[in-house]
Amino acid sequence: MPEGDTVYQAADRLRRAFDQTTLERTDFRIPSLATTDLRGGRVAAVRSRGKHLLIDVVPAAATATSAPDGVSIHSHLKMEGVWHVHRVGTKWRRPAYQARIVLEANGYEAVGFELGILELLPRAAADLDYLGPDLLSDDFDAARAVANIEARPDAKIGEALLDQRLMAGVGNVYRCEACFLRGVRPDRLVADVDVPPLVDLCRRMLWANRLRTARTTTGRTGHNARTWVYGRIGQPCRRCGTLIAREFWRDRPDSTSEDRVVYYCPRCQS
Repeated sequence: MPEGDTVYQAADRLRRAFDQTTLERTDFRIPSLATTDLRGGRVAAVRSRGKHLLIDVVPAAATATSAPDGVSIHSHLKMEGVWHVHRVGTKWRRPAYQARIVLEANGYEAVGFELGILELLPRAAADLDYLGPDLLSDDFDAARAVANIEARPDAKIGEALLDQRLMAGVGNVYRCEACFLRGVRPDRLVADVDVPPLVDLCRRMLWANRLRTARTTTGRTGHNARTWVYGRIGQPCRRCGTLIAREFWRDRPDSTSEDRVVYYCPRCQS
């Protein structure tokens, strides 16, 4: 599941191949952007912001973009999305019908497959200020993140951790793992949780995994050894041996079905 570390890695790959290059081809494969052509624009920056990815393109002579300060290609992976970066001519690892955008520059090609969000934003307005502090930002504001979460004392801590308006980057895997490591059931109210060390733990886990091929919260990289509780329904807790429990939560008030699976140890978390 794409979380902040996955998007950070995607931005890193794109940055290495495209930063400060001139776009030679842009192919938007969604109806709203089908006629958009950003050829000639320069990639000024590639940024991750929580689970969002932004590619800033500044205009050059004869560029098709009309925004004087350029535009930002804004994407969100949602559940199925992925960015692949490779040399031009390399065989795609997903079918072409799943491609939503193709960028080409300096011998490299980037393809965004099944992106949940793909849009152009004016570059000057593409900071996504509605998001909380980004856990993978070099200047992560931990105090603000803590204050945002503590401002919702009646919310479940597991819900607060997923609210990107409070703190950006945590997804379901890190929610479950962080709550386990802090000995907190995900349904405990924020008012009853020591929030600062939980926020610090989320930051440290995402930071440690930001460039890893295989995400791990246990420190081990074997396929069945990477998580403490996530995905381990009915398996013994790695600490106490109690069988890992699973619940289904409706994380959005407007949802008509259970959106997420929550894993926890009934003994270690109280």
